[in-house]
Amino acid sequence: MTPSRDRVNPLATAALMAALGQVLASLDSMRNLRALATLLGAFAAAGLLLAMAEASLAHEPGWWGPIQAGAALTVAFYGGNAAGLLVMDDARGAPVRDVADAVRDALASAHRLILALLLLFVACALVAGVVVGLLWLCRTAVSGPVLGPVLFGIAVPVAVVTLGLLVLSLIAVVVPLAAPAVWAGAGVLAVAGNLLRLIRRRLLAAVLLMAAVSLLAGAVGAVVSFVVMAGGRAVAELGVAVVGVDVPVQQLMAGLFGYGLRSLGARGAPVTATAHGAAALVGGGVVFALALVLPGLVYLRGACSVYLALGADAAEG
Repeated sequence: MTPSRDRVNPLATAALMAALGQVLASLDSMRNLRALATLLGAFAAAGLLLAMAEASLAHEPGWWGPIQAGAALTVAFYGGNAAGLLVMDDARGAPVRDVADAVRDALASAHRLILALLLLFVACALVAGVVVGLLWLCRTAVSGPVLGPVLFGIAVPVAVVTLGLLVLSLIAVVVPLAAPAVWAGAGVLAVAGNLLRLIRRRLLAAVLLMAAVSLLAGAVGAVVSFVVMAGGRAVAELGVAVVGVDVPVQQLMAGLFGYGLRSLGARGAPVTATAHGAAALVGGGVVFALALVLPGLVYLRGACSVYLALGADAAEG
């Protein structure tokens, strides 16, 4: 008789390769103009509200500044969820809904994300509490001078593995995939159950695929940053030489990195009140927003693809 050997499940391998292909297809998310416009609009509105909150707090401390800051967080949260719904439609291959419908659906369902995260964080806290309790039992005053060290020797590997897997699950599954679960239409308990099944059955696959999503989004960010820096430097030099903008190149470049007139002054950069200088900062701010939104859009689409591939597979398993 020939010795038995472990064989790789061809169906699981095919599913993993298909999921990886869906991750690579996340680059197509930059063609989803509705999601791009929604995310860019939410980012711009939240930034404007934060700037207003900063100005209000600088003039007079009171309630108006914190209210504006809270409004900025609200706009960013619900705007990001609306963009996520549009990206989920694209990842499913379904017709992308209208922006107004996405905003309405986000207002009706985004609270599930907060509740699901709270539920999962409580579950993680309970597991961590059990580990802390086990370590507490290893105190000499409780277990005695002999049993304490022996119990601690057993508890160390258990605690290391448990806490390590707990942190890994939070980073690779809970935080990035909770929102796609909500965008897919799951309720609070269903989101928690799906993610716990995914952690129990497909944790390694989820870690590797989310690492691929992060690398892909980082590569897109690097390419976009190169384009912005190279093109921005050229436009800054040409703006001074051709247009005759009477501002330093440093100030024109600063707009491409999100700095406004006030922040430039605080950082020691020369600031002038010319119309061309203000226009350069506004235009640079638009480019800066696009440079942030494009990698974020790729990441959202990749997370949706990972959840659709592994979430369904874990549920069937």
